[in-house]
Amino acid sequence: MFKTLLIKELTLELRRKSVISGLLLYLFSTAFICYLTFSLRQNQITPLVWSALFWITILFTVINTVAKSFIGEKKGRDIYYYSIAAPELIIISKIIYNSFLTLLLSFTGFVLFILLLKNPIADFTLFALTLALGAIGFASSLTLLSGIAAKANNSHILMAVLSFPIVISVLMITVKVTKNCIDGLDRSVSTNDLLTLLAINCLVTAASYLLFPYIWRS
Repeated sequence: MFKTLLIKELTLELRRKSVISGLLLYLFSTAFICYLTFSLRQNQITPLVWSALFWITILFTVINTVAKSFIGEKKGRDIYYYSIAAPELIIISKIIYNSFLTLLLSFTGFVLFILLLKNPIADFTLFALTLALGAIGFASSLTLLSGIAAKANNSHILMAVLSFPIVISVLMITVKVTKNCIDGLDRSVSTNDLLTLLAINCLVTAASYLLFPYIWRS
């Protein structure tokens, strides 16, 4: 059943090719606008400016990607899911699928920033790990919040309000570690931050697994 749910998510995504195409276009457009803005003043693209532009782009792309997890589904479909699968399997399958999709978009955004803007990252391995943990953190937290918001009226507004305190904590850690990667600091300096990020991902996933069945039945 778990494998079937993952295949279902992929099949629905392939049917909505305009969605993923729109997200890729958003990524490219944002990176290209940054390139046009700073093309005449390359000295203004400092490493901190690069980091801020990159994470802002990734954050809004991820929000647009994951927000549709439950909000974008047709009314009554959740009743059908409830009759054929356990809610725990549904939320975990959505978290895993959204994590893979977020990882794909995040690394695609990084490649675009490298091609159009300069690459200030000194420790690529550490940055890749940070980007992966950050993407999974965004995906897991926003997937649960999407399930909560889908049960209320004005779900898109509620999604934005609920996501801010959780997303900002993940964002602050990723920005801090990114700065360490840019400065070329020893990896031990970022160990505690990476462990904190990993702990947040585990806690959010565990909370989703435990709480979603109650949200699903409401």
